[in-house]
Amino acid sequence: MPLVLTSLALFLLVSFVSLHFVSKRENEKVAARRSLLLAFCIPVPLLVVAWISFPFSVSLGWLILSLSLGGAIILSFPTGTTQEFAQVRPRGRIDERSIMFARAELKPGTEKFERYYELNPQHRQPDDQFRKLPGLMSEQAGKFEALTFTAAGVSFSVVEELAGLINGNVAAKKKNFGPAVVTSFLKGWATKLGAEDVGVAELEDYHFYTVKGRGDGYGQEINSTHRFALAFTVEMDHENLGTAPEGPALMESAQQYLNAGTIAVQLAVLIRQLGFAAEAHIDGNYKVICPLVCRDAGLGEIGRMGLLMTPRLGPRVRLAIVTTDLPMIADEPIFDPSVLDFCAYCRKCAEVCPVQAIPAGEQTLVDGVPRWQLDSEACFTYWCAVGTDCGQCMKVCPYSHPDTLLHNLVRLGLGRSFIFRKFALRMDDLIYGRSPKPLPLPDWVPPR
Repeated sequence: MPLVLTSLALFLLVSFVSLHFVSKRENEKVAARRSLLLAFCIPVPLLVVAWISFPFSVSLGWLILSLSLGGAIILSFPTGTTQEFAQVRPRGRIDERSIMFARAELKPGTEKFERYYELNPQHRQPDDQFRKLPGLMSEQAGKFEALTFTAAGVSFSVVEELAGLINGNVAAKKKNFGPAVVTSFLKGWATKLGAEDVGVAELEDYHFYTVKGRGDGYGQEINSTHRFALAFTVEMDHENLGTAPEGPALMESAQQYLNAGTIAVQLAVLIRQLGFAAEAHIDGNYKVICPLVCRDAGLGEIGRMGLLMTPRLGPRVRLAIVTTDLPMIADEPIFDPSVLDFCAYCRKCAEVCPVQAIPAGEQTLVDGVPRWQLDSEACFTYWCAVGTDCGQCMKVCPYSHPDTLLHNLVRLGLGRSFIFRKFALRMDDLIYGRSPKPLPLPDWVPPR
């Protein structure tokens, strides 16, 4: 028994020391300190029981071993979810003019402005509130820092320059390589260009907005003949996002919108040169609802915060879509109720949200579909106050930890067992904190 207890103590020591060094590399200073403390606090009592004789030491040793073995078996045993989750499809379409980004572009005093609020008077009062605030990337905003805000603005400006390439002329002669070959090539090229995960969905009516609400064509009905969508994600840097809601998180968000936009435009231009219609859907120029398309392309599930939860990076991604009539091989949606189950009782994103825009309760029926409904008015109003697009919910999500062996082993357990999910959440709270503070700013970023 002493040797077995010693082996267990050494295993725990190595595990927590490994976590310490991983956390240091990730700039998670709190996690690094706590994991180092656990590396000594937990194994030492085991060694005492193993090698120091005292009354009931043998019985205590066997009890520890039994509990450890039993706990390991329970945590590794597949146990499904704590409740039933159905794979649901939306029943209708959304008018893009009603989303916050479109409403923010309305200019007071214009005919478009007056017309919108005449048709949607319920939005006038909350929208008047955010218009009283400084606004995104404003010098008067609470988190303003000149260099990071200017850099983010540059990235968004370049995204705007891409708008002229999202659609275009199609080559007269078709070059048809067959659906399997071209699908494999486009996925591979997208990955080479910087995409993390790539999938193909067969487009459904609910993927599209009903009416365009941003950019050129405001107010025009959306009627697409495209049959397929090439959907992909790009990663947001963990360290920069970890500073949320400070300027580096805004910079990272803007940069990944740009990276996603650049990849989407390249893919769309290539497809058009093959002789097939293709349109890139990038920041400020969407005709489709990206999270829904990405979900149906097998890239993840939509969680409590209303964002796509990907298997390796959680919500720490930006999305882009290319729709086309090019024949491709569609991927099967991968329904993963374990993610929804974890979101159901985790609630870290809801608790850390500074304006409680993320619901903390159970899913509710929204247009006949069970989901968590984000308070988009409260969320966007906070953005307009601080000047950044916040990101605190993405930062604290346990699925957002970097794509490393250690974190991926945890993700593997999250997908197998609700007992493991509850245990992992408690460990995440213990090591990283229930409401962790922002990570330190990178050395090259000046303080506010």
